[in-house]
Amino acid sequence: MSEEWLTVALRSELPRGAMKAVAFGGRELALYDVEGRVYATDNLCTHAYALLTDGSLEGGVVECPLHGGRFEVATGKGLGPPIPCDLQTYPTRVLDNEIQVLLPDVF
Repeated sequence: MSEEWLTVALRSELPRGAMKAVAFGGRELALYDVEGRVYATDNLCTHAYALLTDGSLEGGVVECPLHGGRFEVATGKGLGPPIPCDLQTYPTRVLDNEIQVLLPDVF
């Protein structure tokens, strides 16, 4: 399994406390700014086909817009029904103005 740091967005495109949807390497990703720190997860809720970035972000927890499933963005941990499993997270880093995500087997 190979992994590579890939630039997926510019830091200036993700305001403090905001979310941003990005598609990269065949994946739908969500980027989050939580108190100035950047996190990345899959953007699809594990319960039903809904984009988490269409929901809300509060205090490091994203809520799905469809059925209200909630996840911690730092760990992907699901916070109760109706979600069946945790959310995939990805390591992030910021170099210069670039948000980079460590994605496995991109190409």
